[in-house]
Amino acid sequence: MEKHSKEELQDKHWSQILAERVISERKAPFIITGGMTTSGPAHLGTVCEFLYPAMLKQVLESHGRNAQLYFVGDILDAFDAIPYEMQKYADILAPDLGKPLVYTKDPLGCHSSFGVHYLDQAIALMKKLSLQVDVTSANDLYKSGRMDGYASAFLHDEAKVKEVVARTSMKKIEDLLDWSPIMPICEKCGKIATTRVTSHTDDAYEYACDKDVKYARGCGYSGKARLADHNYKLQWRLHWPAWQALFNSSVEGSGMDHMTKGGSATTAIAIHEEILKTTAPILFKYGFVLIEGKKYSKSKGIGMNATELSNLIPPELLKYALIVPNIEQNKDINPTGDKLIMLYGEVEHISAIKEPEKRADAKKLMAFSIAIGKLSWKASFLDMLLNYQIYRDWGKVAQIVGDEDGVRYLSPYIESWLSRGYAPERYDFTVRQGKVTSNKDAVSSLVARLGDGMTEIEVHNLIYGVAIDSGVKPDDLFASLYTALIGKDKGPRMGKLIVAIGIGKVKGMLRAALM
Repeated sequence: MEKHSKEELQDKHWSQILAERVISERKAPFIITGGMTTSGPAHLGTVCEFLYPAMLKQVLESHGRNAQLYFVGDILDAFDAIPYEMQKYADILAPDLGKPLVYTKDPLGCHSSFGVHYLDQAIALMKKLSLQVDVTSANDLYKSGRMDGYASAFLHDEAKVKEVVARTSMKKIEDLLDWSPIMPICEKCGKIATTRVTSHTDDAYEYACDKDVKYARGCGYSGKARLADHNYKLQWRLHWPAWQALFNSSVEGSGMDHMTKGGSATTAIAIHEEILKTTAPILFKYGFVLIEGKKYSKSKGIGMNATELSNLIPPELLKYALIVPNIEQNKDINPTGDKLIMLYGEVEHISAIKEPEKRADAKKLMAFSIAIGKLSWKASFLDMLLNYQIYRDWGKVAQIVGDEDGVRYLSPYIESWLSRGYAPERYDFTVRQGKVTSNKDAVSSLVARLGDGMTEIEVHNLIYGVAIDSGVKPDDLFASLYTALIGKDKGPRMGKLIVAIGIGKVKGMLRAALM
């Protein structure tokens, strides 16, 4: 994304800035393209690959513009590593290393291939996130012959193409001696990672399957084929600009790794300009998604996969968390502890804002309108969580918070979150009668001064006042109260807890605790 003034960045959400740039620099209809390799379970970094273009389409349409989105599922890419969650099927999968994902076995037997298995998983996530995405598999693009013209052009001008690739990837031309624009699929062993072109014309080629790429070794077969056989794939640095040209792309995003100096984005732009004689789409980059400072990784099993995460966090909340920061900023998404509670609190606060007074709130409100629009719950997440911890009865919780539909919607997420032990310790409790062994006078004074109908803040402030009047440290008094009510020295905000339990019941429990 091009640089904008500080004022623009402060006043506008990134999606608005990008949409306005597309409108001013490209002609309608605005074509958004994107793609992903389904080499393992989708994680949040993968989700961004289809979320951001879908959000951009939504914003362009909100400006009254005709926008279309084409998304490529790259199941023709080589299967180069067994993902963490599939390690138990290594004996089944290992023989297929080096083959295209679309020709790699699905060890679960529920799909025609490994690639289709995870592509369908990604499509299911798109639907769960309410994203309208037109998905085309790379395999279909090649089998239909739609990429043959580009392959023929690259083979015809191979020397020039090779020079562009070497220059833009910051390599020496000597490093690409065995490099060819196309990667044949061996007709004997089915591998694509171990083949090399030995000779070619504009529409036919000969190849040898004799490369050793560490994770796979060629079978030694030599063969020949025609582009019309559709048994090949373009090298990534050509495959990417080719699909952009095929769809006449106006704009496309990618991760930071593609947009670095010498990265594939630099090559793509040069291929458009120098070989295809087309205009490259506007390219924008997005930051990494982290969990506790580490990149989510399909192969290493770092971070929860997106399907699992979508059972812990409502889809609209997940979308908001990914689009609210600046798009180039790294996002640390952690479904555990206070971070998730804070995220719920933020969207509930933003949902109530009509006219934002702060720039930050204005940008968050824009993100909220794109990702959520309207919350599916009215009562606060924290109130539902707290009351469920007290009563363990969703019917009772719905009655107390006055939001039956919202409780029905959030209860599965809350139960799943609690069952995994992700709640902060102070929210992992059961109301149980305890004893007061210290600060008895202060507790007795509090019992006398607690009154029915007091609000959470009034109760909270009263405890502080009682502590000061009694010469007790507030933290020590809170610890005594937690011990009396939940058998622990820490817990949720005391005012909220006492009101949730019921002031009358709390007074009875504290009297019993003093005996």
